Amino acid sequence: MNKDSSPSRFPPLVLFDLDGTLLDSAPDMLVTANRMRAGRGLAPLPMTVLRPHVSKGSRAMIAIALPGSTGEVDPILVREFLDVYQQELGRHGAAFDHVDALLAAIEQDGARWGIVTNKPEYLARQLLPLLGWQERCAVLIGGDTLAERKPHPLPLQHAAQQLGVDIADCVYVGDDERDIIAARAADMRSIAALWGYRLPEDDPQQWGADALVQQPAELLRSDVWP
Repeated sequence: MNKDSSPSRFPPLVLFDLDGTLLDSAPDMLVTANRMRAGRGLAPLPMTVLRPHVSKGSRAMIAIALPGSTGEVDPILVREFLDVYQQELGRHGAAFDHVDALLAAIEQDGARWGIVTNKPEYLARQLLPLLGWQERCAVLIGGDTLAERKPHPLPLQHAAQQLGVDIADCVYVGDDERDIIAARAADMRSIAALWGYRLPEDDPQQWGADALVQQPAELLRSDVWP
């Protein structure tokens, strides 16, 4: 119940993926990839080429950005990508439309929200103050925070445990199949964010999410939540 004892619109704890769910980070990623390409005498990539790969992580973006880097991506390239991305962090991207209103509504309802991402924790933590979320995000788990990362359920389980919230009282929102796999393995309800980054062959209907939502604004409706 919220303060006026009316029915809550949201579960007690909402956990979100970051890139492609709360944050449109593709512009930062594109500048990063194109800086790496420029250093190798390559022409810039258009957004349409890189955007579908953003939620797949740095290795997937490097494989698209640098010819011949498919397969096992050299860790040196990953380090270069992350170093350049850190310089561009938050300079070009922004929260998706209606995300700020959604987070404010969750808080007003008396619920809490947090982030479980595969982005390295140090980068995710640097982003929070740029978005004005550092005092509002109840828990942040990065891809290197624990021994496992999504699609393993441990990050979601750990986030709920840190806040003392039962799994049954949590919902996870993410735009990638790994997000939904992790939620299902954790016995946590899930929402597939269809506004995020997907490859043409990705089919969210097959992921097994409890709900599919087209835009963040729809999450302001209580009937959308599983």
